[in-house]
Amino acid sequence: MSRNTRHAVVIGGGLGGLSIALRLAVRGWRVTVWEQGPSFGGKMNRWTAAGFRFDTGPSLITMPWVFEELFAFAGVRMQDYLETAALAPVARYVYPDGTTFHYSTSMPELLPVIRGLEGNDRGFFEFMRLGARIYALSKDTFLRRPIGAPPDRKALGALRHAPVLRGWGNYQQTVNAYFRSAELRQLYGRYPTYVGSSPYRSPATLAIIPFIELVFGGWYIRGGLYRLVEALCGLLEARGVALRADSPVERIDTRGGRASGVVLRGGERLAADVVVMNGDTSRTDGLLGERAAEMPVDDRSLSGLVLLVGVKRRLEGLEHHNVYFSRDYTEEFRQLFDERRVPEDPTVYVNVPSRTEPSVAPAGGETLFLMVNAPATGETWDAARIGAARKSIFARLRASGFPEIEGDIVVEHAVTPQTLSDRFGMPGGAIYGHHSHGWRNAFFRPANRRRGCAGLYCVGGSAHPGGGTPMVLLSAKIVEELITRHEG
Repeated sequence: MSRNTRHAVVIGGGLGGLSIALRLAVRGWRVTVWEQGPSFGGKMNRWTAAGFRFDTGPSLITMPWVFEELFAFAGVRMQDYLETAALAPVARYVYPDGTTFHYSTSMPELLPVIRGLEGNDRGFFEFMRLGARIYALSKDTFLRRPIGAPPDRKALGALRHAPVLRGWGNYQQTVNAYFRSAELRQLYGRYPTYVGSSPYRSPATLAIIPFIELVFGGWYIRGGLYRLVEALCGLLEARGVALRADSPVERIDTRGGRASGVVLRGGERLAADVVVMNGDTSRTDGLLGERAAEMPVDDRSLSGLVLLVGVKRRLEGLEHHNVYFSRDYTEEFRQLFDERRVPEDPTVYVNVPSRTEPSVAPAGGETLFLMVNAPATGETWDAARIGAARKSIFARLRASGFPEIEGDIVVEHAVTPQTLSDRFGMPGGAIYGHHSHGWRNAFFRPANRRRGCAGLYCVGGSAHPGGGTPMVLLSAKIVEELITRHEG
């Protein structure tokens, strides 16, 4: 079969699916993307109402070079399609005792804050040095190579140096060893939640996350992060990629131990030379017609409850990103992972994109994205459950001095763990698939190439190298290189 007639089918039009579709199209493949929902982007999506515009998923990007690399691979400049803005500060942190400070990636602004809380900056630099060493060892190995790949020179070097990092210990214990202040212990303890995990159960190697944020910063895309999806769809259509929404895939066909195409709901068959799974990897067995074992609740990452709130007035004192910490972080995560419930006193993340881009709200209004962590249990989220969680959210905000907005709400929409489960097939709404508790879960996520079924590949946040928008794009790069190597 000639190169330009080879057909790749991508199941799922999330960020990973769109990225691998673009990479394969550049490589000369004919590509079809089948998306079960009405729009592309997966969790990176958009909701609008009454003049308010909300991103429903990720609220910032980091490691911008990963995104620039994807556009460059397609022969274009990202800057010609997207306008990005560095967030300064990255976040505003508010503690129950009233302590508030702005977290900047600018050292002249950050270090006085660190010294004011710690008395010195020694622990901060030592902690960041740990993250820097982990990043240096993983950026050309773990982050860019498939699981099980024969080690090259760089990988062997990383393995040789890894034991000296002391990164296999407990994350929160490691943070506590570097910082004395309760404020910084809680702040840096937050970072494992970026991958849906508890700081008390994750390995210290996740120190790579705050280091990456410090070095590469946090970035907003003008028009909202959904503009990235729109830009990728435009590039795909220009290259002749077929984008099919409202088209759920019912089954992956196989022949002779190899993926041979897909069957859509309704019975339509589509032949393919390779199939790429962009949905949650836990669904793959079921699509192959094999007995699908449901991911145990104990293995699932956190989910989240999001309230999209539009208010009719401007709110003073807020930044683009705000975090209102709970009084007892240990108890908060005990309730999340042991009792599997929304904490009574949750840490609340408040994203206010209208601080950076007023046009996402009507004149004089504010667009708010309120989020708390929630367990991925698969339980039904009825009005009573949403109402109880909402009460906890607003209680924490009021106690932390957040402006009173109840009388100014114009629109409000809830995105629950059940929403995420029903819409995207994530077990119980687990945003990142498996949690990162323990070194095995953190570093041995489902492989990008399906064992026992040639021509079947997996991309996205639930596969290697993990969750978060940069990781998803790196996953697509790994899969493209695997397909190029194994499929010719």
